[in-house]
Amino acid sequence: MFTYRIPRSMEKSVGIGYRVIVQFGRKKVLTGIIGKVHQKPPKDYETKPILEVLDDHPVVNPLQIKFWFWMAEYYCCQIGEVMNAALPSGLKLSSESRIQLNPNFDQEHCKFPIDPREQVILDVLESKPELTYEDCGKLLGIKSSYEIIKSLVAKEAVLVYEQVKDKYTPKVENRIRLKEPFSSSKEALEQLFEKLSKSTKQEEILLKYLQEIPVFLSPEKNEKGLEKKTITDAGLSPSSLKTLIKNEVLEEFKVIVSRFDNLPVDDREIHLAEFQEEGLSSIKEQFDQKQTVLLHGITGSGKTEIYINLIREVLDSGSQVLLLLPEIALTTQIVGRLQKVFGSEMGIYHSKHSDNERVEVWQGVLSGRFSFVVGVRSAIFLPFDSLGMIIVDEEHEPSYKQFDPAPRFQARDAAIMLSWLHQSKTLLGSATPSYESFYNARTQKYGYVHLDKRFGKAQLPEFHVADILVDKKKNLLKLDFTRLMREKIQQALDRQEQVLIFQNRRGYAPYISCEECGWIPDCEHCDVNLTYHQYSEEMRCHYCGFKEKVPRACPACGSHKLTTVGIGTERLEESLSLLFPEARIGRMDLDTTRSKYAYQRIFDEFASGNLDILVGTQMITKGLDFDRVTVVGIVDADRILYFPDFRSGERAYQQITQVAGRAGRRDRQGSVIIQTRRPDNIVFDQVIQGNYTEFYMTEMAERQRFFYPPFVKNIKVTARHKEAKIAEKAARHLANLLKEIPVKKIILGPEKGLIGKVKNQYLFDIYIKLDKTGNTPAIFKHEMNQLIFELNTQKEFKSVRFVVDVDPY
Repeated sequence: MFTYRIPRSMEKSVGIGYRVIVQFGRKKVLTGIIGKVHQKPPKDYETKPILEVLDDHPVVNPLQIKFWFWMAEYYCCQIGEVMNAALPSGLKLSSESRIQLNPNFDQEHCKFPIDPREQVILDVLESKPELTYEDCGKLLGIKSSYEIIKSLVAKEAVLVYEQVKDKYTPKVENRIRLKEPFSSSKEALEQLFEKLSKSTKQEEILLKYLQEIPVFLSPEKNEKGLEKKTITDAGLSPSSLKTLIKNEVLEEFKVIVSRFDNLPVDDREIHLAEFQEEGLSSIKEQFDQKQTVLLHGITGSGKTEIYINLIREVLDSGSQVLLLLPEIALTTQIVGRLQKVFGSEMGIYHSKHSDNERVEVWQGVLSGRFSFVVGVRSAIFLPFDSLGMIIVDEEHEPSYKQFDPAPRFQARDAAIMLSWLHQSKTLLGSATPSYESFYNARTQKYGYVHLDKRFGKAQLPEFHVADILVDKKKNLLKLDFTRLMREKIQQALDRQEQVLIFQNRRGYAPYISCEECGWIPDCEHCDVNLTYHQYSEEMRCHYCGFKEKVPRACPACGSHKLTTVGIGTERLEESLSLLFPEARIGRMDLDTTRSKYAYQRIFDEFASGNLDILVGTQMITKGLDFDRVTVVGIVDADRILYFPDFRSGERAYQQITQVAGRAGRRDRQGSVIIQTRRPDNIVFDQVIQGNYTEFYMTEMAERQRFFYPPFVKNIKVTARHKEAKIAEKAARHLANLLKEIPVKKIILGPEKGLIGKVKNQYLFDIYIKLDKTGNTPAIFKHEMNQLIFELNTQKEFKSVRFVVDVDPY
């Protein structure tokens, strides 16, 4: 934060949350948001004045700024980083230095000589109103034109200024309407038609207009006019339309319109089953005592219907509601259901929307147009001023955690804090709650409601564990599928039912290997193997985006025996098309859903029955509800289970349960086939029995014994540098300093990161386990931030980047 002076002329037009333009340093002009207004000028330097106020009303409210301060402090980052994440790009202003010819400059009487390069710029400025620094460099064929521009400024030949432009552009619609006297007098209109009898094209346009807008029955409709493209899209003559406008029969005008369609609302009441009614009543009772309630409802228990009832009640009371979803993939289906109920009251906020669409939702919340918003984690930053409830659906999902860049926040935890600031309520919903939330419910910190029945006649699926190694020995494994999995898929296809196949690895195969010498291609910039993508015939790094073509021969030994190792979604799609040539197969992963409406297109195809089998990553495990899916296959359950992370058991239980919940959602019982090399693992037994609590107790005993969350607070600090020795030395130095902070803690490391190099930077991790009682975490974070700041001022560690991740998993 920086301190600026408010000029007297602006005293009444500024306040907290306004965007302003300020000078920063000698040359830069930046935009900022006012976070605080006070009467204490700094003693050691003179403050600069605010140059301009950009808004008529605040775009950010005081509660948001309070929330930003909390987030910066809790997640150990700068408030500017929080602001950058919070504001949609369309509200941030871009500035760029430009030059223009000084109108008072007279070259003939100039006291100083003009050199040839300066003359080139002056000659261009005679015909062009402005040039950027970059334009000048290109004109002269040099990298930096700064010295030449500096010389021209000194000679008073040019003026330098900053052009600041707002990125947000509202959507404008061209409309037409019938002018007076034709819109109010039938006689005048009849005379006009007589006059136009020879011009059939103009007559057709008028008839089309009157067909769409009954001008005498509804004068207000004529006032609003008709969208111009209604005429042009109907194949009517654009030149004839131009003539009618020119002759003042029709009037053309522009209106700013919403980018969000006003959908028709379905007024039908949602009828809850008896067990849902009981759950709803229990949630309301718990809210009387607790700020946060955990709704633990098995897959298919109808949590969405309960959400709708609660949302309607809060909106009717005049408050706002935020519904958080873990991924954009989920918004596709649930948003369709919610829009039928809430129509234009509801805004949608996620990263697949354009900047302009996001600004429109932001402004819609500010103006009160949207009192209910559905969004992903970034939606917690919207300018709510009277939140009545936040619902976090699938609250256990790792997607709620932001990893890069800062703030590295957990949206579920941040939502609980936001709710506290608004004095509102938070409902956490999940079929497999995170162990932190379940622990808080068991220790009475949260309220708890359990739904253990499926809605309607839906039954829980039947589970089958298929042993990959047994089938391999008996030669029954075909193209990565066991005999049991193939049989179940074939039975579903014969009954004209649908199949979901889950594999949490995109690409064709994890990597390529040489059969002769064992060579495996690595990324040039990261410590990871390149993933093979057959469709594009290339190998890609999923960390930095580096890619290269597949070699024809092994670069190490020259052998042509290159083979793929492991299974990705792309390879599964190919294998299934060979095993079931009659089936229509689709794939959903990051590679197939990059475009804005790709999710929607794949969902629509699957929902309408145009696809028989859908292969996907974790995108297909969440919240989707398809009537005809009866078989779910998990191709490699070991990949989820055997991972070096204390949460791997919890995550495996959650993912398997979630993907299994997609099977048999109506009156047909579904089948779930889990392929594994270790069928004796306890996780599979607990998933099959649906015994969440028992598995939780087993895991919690281990966490308590070895000091893991929720019994401690975890922080990970990563030292990053292009030289491994400097990164390791900095990490070791910081770890020794952290040990001296006088609070109860365990410090592990530094150790080389699980992936030791990313984007040419070497990574060394320090893990901190902090006692949760009292002020310990706050004291430790404050001291740690000071130590990192001091280390970065030392010459040796100036270029080391320390990345702090609070609650890192």
